Amino acid sequence: MTDEAIPDVSDRPLSELQSLTGRVAVVTGGSRGIGEAICLRLAEAGARVAIVDLDGDAAAATAKSVSERHGVPCTGYAANVLDRPALAAAADGTVEEWGRLDIWVNNAGIYPAAKLIEMTDDQWDQTLDVNLKGTFIGAQEAARRMVAGGRPGAIVNIASISGLRSSRGMRGHYVASKHGVIGLTKSLAVELGGDRIRALAVAPGTIMTPGIMNEAGTDPEWTAAIHEMGRGFPLGRVGTADDIARVVLFCASDMSMFMTGSAVLAEAGGDAVM
Repeated sequence: MTDEAIPDVSDRPLSELQSLTGRVAVVTGGSRGIGEAICLRLAEAGARVAIVDLDGDAAAATAKSVSERHGVPCTGYAANVLDRPALAAAADGTVEEWGRLDIWVNNAGIYPAAKLIEMTDDQWDQTLDVNLKGTFIGAQEAARRMVAGGRPGAIVNIASISGLRSSRGMRGHYVASKHGVIGLTKSLAVELGGDRIRALAVAPGTIMTPGIMNEAGTDPEWTAAIHEMGRGFPLGRVGTADDIARVVLFCASDMSMFMTGSAVLAEAGGDAVM
């Protein structure tokens, strides 16, 4: 633990506070959807980005696309977030290639549906493992390298509005896992603050991602119902992946330097009326 406090950045210009130039980020589940949008925004701000995904080919393809679009080096790794050696290898490879690790985004997760009274132990275990244990492993591997590097760092965990409340969506295991992610974020903040490592959770509401669209399939009524629900939110629509990516960028940047342990809602005000 260092004796240094988190820096006071009050005298720095906004352009510098928003910039990630020279920094290195890892994003799990980064090949599509919210993860891909996060990679694009972090790279746009100047960060070199390592994309970790179950699908190594997709991770490499997204890394190539992000790099070409924003002109910063990006790379892809194949890893299951529950495979600690593979995740550690990705973290080590990132540090070896670029010399540092400043930002880690735990985005990988699953969103299955099952009635609580019918849910199997395997369904429960898989959801808690991927969403909560995977976040723990990622955060721990990130923190070890950030502490060793001796620089301020940021760990951003993608939670959910379901980490703050529940619904009738037949997802008790998902709700429990995301409550756990927010609790873990608070513990990370307390334990790592002395090493100048901040931990924040981002809690999205309803976001139209490829996963949601796959669940909808070709049912236009289902899609219409989602958009109709969004029209009932104070801001009048459901979210896009980039709506979440911009919040993650804020959390990862020095704009949020005095924040840690918080869950930042990004849900169009839906929680205020539900």
